[in-house]
Amino acid sequence: MFKQSRRKIVAAIMSILVLLWVGTLSVIYASSYFEMSKQNEQMLKAHAEMYSLSGSFDGMMPPSRPFPGGNPGSPPDFTESPMFQLSTFYTVAVSYDGQILETKNEPPTVHSDSDLEELAKDIIKSNKTNGTQNNLAYYKTDKDGYTLVAFKDNTVINESAMTLFRYTLLFGGLALVVFFFLSVYLAKKIVNPLEESYQKQKQFISDAGHELKTPVSVVSANAELLSREIGDNQWLQNIQYENERMGMLVGQLLDLARTENVTPQMEHINLSRLVDGEALPFESVAFEKGLTLNTNITSNICVFGNSTQLKQIVSILLDNAIRHSKERGEVWLTLTKEHGFAKLSVINKGDEIPEEQRAKIFERFYRVDTARNSEDKHYGLGLAIAKAIATSHKGHIEVQCFNGFVEFSVQISAL
Repeated sequence: MFKQSRRKIVAAIMSILVLLWVGTLSVIYASSYFEMSKQNEQMLKAHAEMYSLSGSFDGMMPPSRPFPGGNPGSPPDFTESPMFQLSTFYTVAVSYDGQILETKNEPPTVHSDSDLEELAKDIIKSNKTNGTQNNLAYYKTDKDGYTLVAFKDNTVINESAMTLFRYTLLFGGLALVVFFFLSVYLAKKIVNPLEESYQKQKQFISDAGHELKTPVSVVSANAELLSREIGDNQWLQNIQYENERMGMLVGQLLDLARTENVTPQMEHINLSRLVDGEALPFESVAFEKGLTLNTNITSNICVFGNSTQLKQIVSILLDNAIRHSKERGEVWLTLTKEHGFAKLSVINKGDEIPEEQRAKIFERFYRVDTARNSEDKHYGLGLAIAKAIATSHKGHIEVQCFNGFVEFSVQISAL
């Protein structure tokens, strides 16, 4: 239970860290990408507007001329900025009938004229005005007589971005590994006090059960001797009745402590025979309550377990089903083998257990009907013992409600 809690804490911490890391990287790289795309488009528009078919520029834009694209917040000397001056631009002018009029590709360059011309023709055929292809940001515009495709080389920028991304992944991964071990340490620190408290609680129950066992036995023996001396007496009967109830409670406490604290001796067991034999006495118990016990047990299902505890879990589930069944009903006990597991299922017709209480009914002293007391000599320990037995066998127990039926099922690895 506590190992699972530690795993959940570690998983929660790591999930939050991974989500924060991925989310932060996504926001940073997405915003950087969109900002770079916007700058590329603005610079390409400026370059395309300054271009003339002669292959040279008509001169720099007048200082009073607004920045291409109509952004009034842009400085008028944008084209004189280092970012614009140091960028590498290529241009391909294409006539309306598809003839290459001019290719501007000054060395040094990593793209040949033919590559740029083919790419420009493909861009003209497409419906896109701007975009990115082969580390080139492009912008297509009509220049009154021909189509101009302007390119901006982003090879250096993209390589720098990929290098930054690789190092971010590397050091981010190393940081996550460090945080993983840190979260394991923190999970132990968080769970250890709870585990210690739980162990002390189990030890207290065990010690209290053993300490109470002796006085209960003494009271029982003295009450028996006294009844022989004075005969029937109402007050003495009350003492004997309450002492019997106390003895049953002590017995259940000791069973629970033994199941949780002592590792049972395991052996190969024919579970089919064990369940069949344990169910037989309950047929008469069910009959006395006007119920019918139906069994469907698959033959030769074997498990590795403790026979005493497995008999106990069968009797607990059958007793629970019979006590909570509606009159003149039926109780079904089935044992099947599913996907490598032995599945023991006990179904009865009874009141539906509320969803929020289904996990709590396996806790000690928990009773669904809080108005009921322990007059029936049951103290809410039976299902807690059943869960402890299932856990000691590395199995699982659960409860389901459907169409007026209640099902308790236990799964244990089959041989």
